[in-house]
Amino acid sequence: MAAKEELYYKRRVNTAYFTSLVSIMLVLFTLGFIGLLIIHAKILSNYIKENIGFEIIIKPGVKEADVIRLQKQLDTRDYVKTTEYITKKEALGRLKKSLGANFVNFFGKGDNPLLPSIDVRFNAAWANNDSIAKIENQLLKKSFVKEVYYQKSLVQEIDKNLRKITLVLLVLSAVLLIIAVTLINNSIRLTIYSKRFVIKSMQLVGATRGFIRRPFVWKGMLQGFYSALIALVLLTAVLAIARENLPELAAIESTEMIGLVYLFVVLLGMAVTGFSTFFSVSRYLDMNKHKLYF
Repeated sequence: MAAKEELYYKRRVNTAYFTSLVSIMLVLFTLGFIGLLIIHAKILSNYIKENIGFEIIIKPGVKEADVIRLQKQLDTRDYVKTTEYITKKEALGRLKKSLGANFVNFFGKGDNPLLPSIDVRFNAAWANNDSIAKIENQLLKKSFVKEVYYQKSLVQEIDKNLRKITLVLLVLSAVLLIIAVTLINNSIRLTIYSKRFVIKSMQLVGATRGFIRRPFVWKGMLQGFYSALIALVLLTAVLAIARENLPELAAIESTEMIGLVYLFVVLLGMAVTGFSTFFSVSRYLDMNKHKLYF
């Protein structure tokens, strides 16, 4: 009879532990997935912004040496990612490629009315209308600059939409983090509840609070660690599927940022389960033995 009761008790404990492990894993996986979404949204945002730029149109008759000097000056600026000098000949070649040679033939043989230009791409932090407007005003003060061209409405729309997406993802991640901590805490409390009599028995025979708590907290942190590892395996599988279906993803991915998300998932899993176990065990240590049955 005693053997059957012990077997039944072990099964209940193992079931509670497994249920808790799966619950924590699912919560950590969801948080990790949202974290990866935020990281990729940020990387994509920077990628889009760094492809925003403008064309500096040079006046006719300006020496090529002066244009190259301006290009080199721009290359030293913090706000510039890349520059490209486009000669009159290259500009005509691009026009032919986009519109067709027949369309360009009306210029006349040997006649090229196009002007040389410098194509500038900005670093992400500077790719907004306010910053671009200041840079534009500085460049227009130069005597050989005819015009600075960029699509103001497009820059504004991209900046506004990216801010909205980032805000939504941050709010969603904050809400999920609160839910995650609550769910993990409840799972741990249910696991500790099944061992409340063991905790109280150890206390009654003279074991110190620290001695009783230590193995429970350590086991709770291990549970969080194992749950995080399973969550990371699932996240890696999701990333692999995403790369297979979206090959362009590899070009903008940051291994360091993904590593930080993985580290966050592991540390969060261990920290929340450790603290939850600590407070759950303390609750039963402070509880009157007669209340253990309710």
